[in-house]
Amino acid sequence: MKRTLEGTNRKRKRTSGFRARMRNPDGQNVIKARRRKGRHRLTV
Repeated sequence: MKRTLEGTNRKRKRTSGFRARMRNPDGQNVIKARRRKGRHRLTV
């Protein structure tokens, strides 16, 4: 039996990777906020 949800890495990177975040101002704000907060991982 297969698991309910099996993600794909390509999709994951494309939607929530670093380059995807930097593409628009809102995503850039996300990166900034995570830097400010001191997150170890900024993106996926």
